[in-house]
Amino acid sequence: MTRRSSRTPPSPLPQRDGVDPVRVRMPVDGAWRTVREHLVGRLAAGDGVIDAMIDAGRIVRADGSAVTAGTPYEPGGYVWFHRDLAPETPVPFGVDIVYRDEHIVVADKPHFLATTPRGSHVAETLLARLRRETGIAALGPAHRLDRLTAGLVLFVVRPEERGRYQTLFRDRLVRKTYEAVAAYDPGVALPVTVRSRIEKERGVLAAQEIPGGEVNAESHVQLAAHHGTWGLYALTPHTGRTHQLRVHMNSLGLPILGDPLYPRIAGPVAPDDFRRPLQLLARSLEFRDPVTGFEHRFTSGRVLEAWESYDSWDQ
Repeated sequence: MTRRSSRTPPSPLPQRDGVDPVRVRMPVDGAWRTVREHLVGRLAAGDGVIDAMIDAGRIVRADGSAVTAGTPYEPGGYVWFHRDLAPETPVPFGVDIVYRDEHIVVADKPHFLATTPRGSHVAETLLARLRRETGIAALGPAHRLDRLTAGLVLFVVRPEERGRYQTLFRDRLVRKTYEAVAAYDPGVALPVTVRSRIEKERGVLAAQEIPGGEVNAESHVQLAAHHGTWGLYALTPHTGRTHQLRVHMNSLGLPILGDPLYPRIAGPVAPDDFRRPLQLLARSLEFRDPVTGFEHRFTSGRVLEAWESYDSWDQ
């Protein structure tokens, strides 16, 4: 008989600035004598950092009691703490809430704002901002949008319902459309459905198309309008691989304007340089609500600046 894993206890610490505390689970098998000994060996926190946090009572157990230097190691147990965050450059663009009810929140994300905490982006993320602005501490994403892409993101209010909304995306029951600005090339036959295999290695910035590989990415591309040398493209992804639309537009010889990775990786950009955003926008989301049964259709109110005025975007 398979033994069911014990349920993870709720955090004894509240969020801070919309950011959850770090949770560390101690391995069932381990020869550590104390919690301190395990944390010092496991976390690359620097000399004296763990001891200073313990001395300040900042690391706590499931019952809220502070870990001390002598707290015995607890196989399978948990501890929580808030990490000290490095200063983050504020993203100087607002977040619009398109829709909100007791089950979901639909946000219209600006360019340059990460969806969820990751790497150096923690407090300056869409999730943390929405938690602070709405007061919904349990808010969580049903899917994600690249940091450089603007547009619609669906969040779920109740954790027990999150899986039902995430399943919509997993099972491709959400109809998503994007818009992009790229060069206009009358020699590219459109509309077209691009199918390929895309793989992205952890730690590598750009994704790669694998020639001859089993198809795992499919995008429909059509020209919506054009003026001068620029085209406005309507993109419909039928799968959700990382950077899929950016990779497929590049494979057509139509890299999206402002893309720092495709066709080639650009040099490092200063963290406070918010000029020339990637001209890719998640324009609409359509789905049947798995909880209420409502048919939802949401549309972003944002514009692609280069399409409105290339000169303004290129300043």
